[in-house]
Amino acid sequence: MKKLQAALVGCGLAMSAALFAAPENKPAFESGQYRNLFAEHLGKTKTEVDAKIDAVWQQFTTGDDTTQRLFYSVPGDMMYVPDINNKDVRSEGMSYGMMLAVQMNQQEVFNQIWKWTKTYMFQREGKFAGYYAWHCRYDGTQISAGPAPDGEEWFVMSLFFAAHRWGNGEGIFNYEAEAQTLLRHMLHNNEGGDASGVTPMFDRKEKQIVFVPHYPGHTFTDPSYHLPAFYELWARWAADPADRAFMAEAAQISRKHFRATAHPVTGLMPDYSEFDGRPHVRRGHENFLFDAYRTIGNVALDWAWFGRDPWQVEQSNRVLAFLAAQGPNCPNNFTLDGKPLTKDFSPGLFAMAAVGALAADTPEAKLFVQRLWDMPIPSGQERYYDGLLYFLALLQTSGRYNIHAPRTP
Repeated sequence: MKKLQAALVGCGLAMSAALFAAPENKPAFESGQYRNLFAEHLGKTKTEVDAKIDAVWQQFTTGDDTTQRLFYSVPGDMMYVPDINNKDVRSEGMSYGMMLAVQMNQQEVFNQIWKWTKTYMFQREGKFAGYYAWHCRYDGTQISAGPAPDGEEWFVMSLFFAAHRWGNGEGIFNYEAEAQTLLRHMLHNNEGGDASGVTPMFDRKEKQIVFVPHYPGHTFTDPSYHLPAFYELWARWAADPADRAFMAEAAQISRKHFRATAHPVTGLMPDYSEFDGRPHVRRGHENFLFDAYRTIGNVALDWAWFGRDPWQVEQSNRVLAFLAAQGPNCPNNFTLDGKPLTKDFSPGLFAMAAVGALAADTPEAKLFVQRLWDMPIPSGQERYYDGLLYFLALLQTSGRYNIHAPRTP
C-alpha cells in the first residue's frame, strides 16, 4: 500500500508539474515567437494585455508630474528619466527608457532620451572619454564623471534594436554607428594600459563585465550586469570578427558565472561578486540587494531567447520557490542563505520574479505572473526603479519584448 501511495503521489506531482510546464517551443531567437505568460497562465486576451501596457506608457509619459510621470520633456527636443528619490538622472534609467521606447515603437521618445544622454552624459574628453557619466542633475550637470557598465550595455542593445526597427538617421541618430562605436570602446578602451587607470568594461582575461572600469571596481563584477542574451546578439552583430568571438565566449562565461554565484538552496545572487562567483564583500553588497533583483530576469530572459543552459530552469524554479515561501509581503533584501535584512517590500522584486516565470516550470510561475498582473502601476517617491522593472517585466512576460534583428533584403 505504501508503495502504491508513493507511486500515486509521484504521479500526482508529475501531473502537477506538467500542467504548469512551458510549451515545448524553440527559443525565441530561433522561432521568432515570444511567450505571452498572461495568456498562458491567466487566460488574458491580447486586448486586455495591450490595454494594460498602454496604460503604463500613458502614466509614465503623461501622468501627474509629482506622483506618476517617469519621462520628462525639456527644451531642445530632449527628455530624461529621473531617479526621483535620489534627485538625479542615471545612465541606468536613461538606457532602460530607451529600451522601453524601442519596444513600444516610440521613436520620438527614444530620440529625445538619447539626445539628452548624448548632450549631457557623454564624455567628450578627459580620462573617461567615450563613456557616459553614470549620474547627472536634472539640468544635465554631471555629478560624477565615472561610468556604470549596465547603462552602457543597455545603450548598445537599445541602439542596435533602434537601427534594425527604424533604420538609421544622421549624426547621433545613426543608431548602428553609435552602437558599434560604444561597443568597441567598451571592449578595447585603454586595453593593456595601466591597470590603475580607466579600463575596458569587460575584463579581457576573465571575459566578464566589470563593476566599473577603473580601480578598484574593475577587479570584480556585478551579477546583474551579466546579460548573456545581449552578448549572444553582439556576437552576431559586432563589426569586428574578433569582437564577435569575444562576445560569444562572454555569453558562455556569464552563464557559468550565474551557476557559480547563485546560492544552491535559495537561488539568490549577491549585488557584487568576484569573477569566480564568490560574493564580493563591500558595504553589504555581498547580499541580495536591489541590483540583484535583475539577476532573476537576466537568467530567465536568456533561457527564453536562446535556451542554451537547462540549469536556468532549475535556477528559476529555485529562486521563485524561495520568494513564494516569503509570502505576499516578501522582504526586499536578504542574505544569500535567505535571512531577511529588511521588513520592506519592493514591487520591482516581484516584477523580476514574474520574468523568472519565462524559465520556471513549477506552480510558482503562475503565482508571480498573477501578482504582476494584479500589481498597481508604481507611483510616488519610489516609482523610478520599481516602475522601470515593472514595465520591463510587463513587456517581457507578455511577449512584447522582442529581438529586433537586421532587416533582410
